[in-house]
Amino acid sequence: MTGIIIVAVSVFAAAYLIIKKYYAPGALLLVGMVTLAIVAFISPDPLITGKKATHLDGLDVVQMFTNLLQTRAAGLGMNIMVIGGFSFYMDKIGAGRALVRLSVKPLSYIRSPYIVMMLGYGLGILLNVFIPSAAGLALLLMVSLYPVICSAGVSRQSAAATIVMTGCFCFGISGPNNLLAAELTNMHIMDFFINVQWAVGCLAVPVSLIVHFFVQRYFDKKDLASGRITQADFEPPMSDNSDNTEEAPAYYALFPLTPVVLLFVFSPLMYQGIRMEVVTAILSSTFFAFIVDGIRRRNLRQSLDQLKSYSQGMGKVFASTVFLIVCAEVFAAGLTKSGGIATIIESVSGLQTGAIALFTVMFIIVAASAFVMGSGNASFFSFAPMIPDAAANLGAQAAYMISPLQLVSGMARSSSPVAGVTIAVAGLSGINPFELVRRSIPVMIPTALTVYLTSIFYI
Repeated sequence: MTGIIIVAVSVFAAAYLIIKKYYAPGALLLVGMVTLAIVAFISPDPLITGKKATHLDGLDVVQMFTNLLQTRAAGLGMNIMVIGGFSFYMDKIGAGRALVRLSVKPLSYIRSPYIVMMLGYGLGILLNVFIPSAAGLALLLMVSLYPVICSAGVSRQSAAATIVMTGCFCFGISGPNNLLAAELTNMHIMDFFINVQWAVGCLAVPVSLIVHFFVQRYFDKKDLASGRITQADFEPPMSDNSDNTEEAPAYYALFPLTPVVLLFVFSPLMYQGIRMEVVTAILSSTFFAFIVDGIRRRNLRQSLDQLKSYSQGMGKVFASTVFLIVCAEVFAAGLTKSGGIATIIESVSGLQTGAIALFTVMFIIVAASAFVMGSGNASFFSFAPMIPDAAANLGAQAAYMISPLQLVSGMARSSSPVAGVTIAVAGLSGINPFELVRRSIPVMIPTALTVYLTSIFYI
């Protein structure tokens, strides 16, 4: 019972700090360290055993943070930083913008407003496979897709909500949550993406598209009739010519696709004669893009200057994502060491539908945490590592329990008014963040329920 109280207080404390807009990684780290210190004080068992132990309770609390930082920075953290550097480099040379620009162009020929909006949403979901950052993708889409949707005849509110939700599924091979999920299930990332992630989320995609169509049309009619929005909200936004970023050739759109192609071809699904790691695929794609970009520019100094964005991107991603992940895992370690999580798992495991009960509890916890934190990464990394052992004890498929948690963390983030993507889109569109989530939550709820029900079938 003491463990459950510690878990409840810790979760409440972290949620309170984050809602009050304290620095999220710092809040998670602080609560996690305090929780570990309390556990070390009241528990007769040491926090750490073996070679990594300091043999002093107070130092063991810090050593937990040290161990996690060393492990993540050298393994999963390095993968994330390399992917982040690639994303920054693609943005610097204009390849990401070229991909979005080329993908959006066909939508301008469709005349039905809400069909354009729905297809734009689907296109954003697809692009998220190749541009894993929800906020980064949204910024690109605000320049390219947002004006197209607005020009089709839907309200600015509907168009902006569409952009917010494009990263809700987090499908793909390069997002931090995807990499952790593959690592926890001991699966090749492409195998996990196609055979698990897509299997769990395939029905949710059409559900989300259809619900989005009717929800935004309903809100536009209702809000226009009530005076909440006016006819001016249906006018296309004025073009902004202040962005002087160089426009890359159309064939640069192939560069962001290259890592996915390499990982698919040299995977257990296609050809196993060559072993291809995520980092190797990313670096190979970077060198290929660098060579092609260098040939086009014919200026070695300029090409090398562009490459500098790669290392800068790695540093920024470490500060924004890897550090957040480690802090979330310190927080999770505090919850785990308290024994409260084990007590909850044992309680639900004793039910006749133990695996389903456990999955349901974790599904709700991850969704609620992502909504409150505004971060799918923090929520997923806090709770996903607990799943494999629990699933094994219940005879359940760990992969089909972890994948829906990863998916719902993205959906809850797309429903959160404090999420980075929501705030970014709100700032660029001039629309209140709460107005955006008012339109995204009714879409995300049935989408998440579809993922939940589909997962029950596999578990």
